[in-house]
Amino acid sequence: MNRVISPVNIEERQKIDLRSGDTVRVWQKIVEKGKTRLQAFEGLVLARKHGREAGATFTVRRMSSGVGVEKIFPLYSPVIDKIEVVKRSSVRRAKLYHIREKATKEISRQMRNLRMAKEVEGVVSEAEAK
Repeated sequence: MNRVISPVNIEERQKIDLRSGDTVRVWQKIVEKGKTRLQAFEGLVLARKHGREAGATFTVRRMSSGVGVEKIFPLYSPVIDKIEVVKRSSVRRAKLYHIREKATKEISRQMRNLRMAKEVEGVVSEAEAK
């Protein structure tokens, strides 16, 4: 029997029920100066691709300092220490790529509100000066 030895417990990873709409915390192994540390990347699963086969991937998006950051993780990567499902949401789509545009619209709305507030402050300041 010819078995491939993998550093990842494949059966355990196959049992993880990841769906789009889930909020997950992915613990990633990062090697710095010979030492390995764990770093969490928590965000929304936008897509799950290639099912449970060897090349399966999932895309996670999170907002970091007002900027959207997306990472594509291979499901069976030895770099991933563990995957935790933090929250489960019911969604009507398999791929949630439309969230990118939604976030952009929201940011532009916030910028517009800031601009309006500054203009109103400027008008009030001019009225007080007179």
